[in-house]
Amino acid sequence: MNSTQTPIYLDNAATTPIDPEVWKEMQPYFEQFTANPSSIHSHGRQAKVIVEKARKTIATLLNASPSEIFFTSGGTEADNTVIQSAVLHGGIKTIITSPLEHHAVLHCVEHANGVVVGVNELGTVDLEALQAALSPEVASVSVMAVNNETGAITDLAAVSKIVRRYAPQAMLHTDAVQAACWIDLRTIWPLVDTMALSAHKFGGPKGVGILVVREGKYFEPIVLGGGQERDRRSGTHNVGGIVAAAEALRMTDVERNSEVARISALRDKLFAGLLAIEGAHRTIPAENSVPGVVHVCLQGIESESLLYLLDEADVCASAASACASGAMEPSHVLAAMGLTSDLTMGALRLSLGHTTTEGDVDRAIEAITDAVNRIRAVQNRRSL
Repeated sequence: MNSTQTPIYLDNAATTPIDPEVWKEMQPYFEQFTANPSSIHSHGRQAKVIVEKARKTIATLLNASPSEIFFTSGGTEADNTVIQSAVLHGGIKTIITSPLEHHAVLHCVEHANGVVVGVNELGTVDLEALQAALSPEVASVSVMAVNNETGAITDLAAVSKIVRRYAPQAMLHTDAVQAACWIDLRTIWPLVDTMALSAHKFGGPKGVGILVVREGKYFEPIVLGGGQERDRRSGTHNVGGIVAAAEALRMTDVERNSEVARISALRDKLFAGLLAIEGAHRTIPAENSVPGVVHVCLQGIESESLLYLLDEADVCASAASACASGAMEPSHVLAAMGLTSDLTMGALRLSLGHTTTEGDVDRAIEAITDAVNRIRAVQNRRSL
């Protein structure tokens, strides 16, 4: 690790740095205003007002009703709540998803013996396969808005149209955790019944999630206890985290258009530099992915060796999702897309965010090119 230079943080799809303005907004609720919103004294009542104000802010940013907003511990809990609720409330009815989903969805569906349908070459759910799997027995369909590994954007309008026609009784859920920075959530919410968000993916703190549930749609609580969140999700409210989530989402909404333009330019420059490396393959076309995720496969290069050298150069990157306890395992997403093992073994995800600069991109290209050259030099010596 080079301690003389600022680290190059290109792992924003794993987590984003807290925006300084968000930190300033949340800090008083961990130092001065620390009351429990469930307490009946005046400070508790004040804390409750603060939580409800944050709920209203988030609802406005989604074009939702405040009564449709539920706070959780993160995106994983929000996803689990929806899928497990479908099992508890829907009985033995079928749950459908795709193999591209985050494990928070995929493992729940597999545990419930659900149906996993096929995908297309663009890294999104195969609409024909989805349609063929739908029936009156389907209780829930879960399709992510943006893939956390490749950045591929799902055509949720097409998914919604198919589900409403062929399984109108089914709850349609989307994991929109990776979408908030890049897509106006007001365009997503009308298409689905439930939606999961996570504050630390858009400049907020870890430990705060948002589950949006359409009015009139029921979900079974899976966290039982004190009856918070209108008896739907028990547990003491994280007041500071909730305030921060609302402020982070507000700032994201205000800055989204300008950030999309800025990050798109940086993404294009980064791709140009990476694709100049021999054996580099772009996974998803730019028009089918969000600007914040740059995903390539480097033929003949092992991701683990590459990431080790990049870490030495103080470049923070990943091979796939960082949500599996740091495990270096083959990507289930790339395997589902049908990529060959000689490509998937060299997967590299670089994810940009609000702190990314052009200098970061320049240094990353240099560091990755150097690392690949070093690995190939060793491979060549071994082959002699």
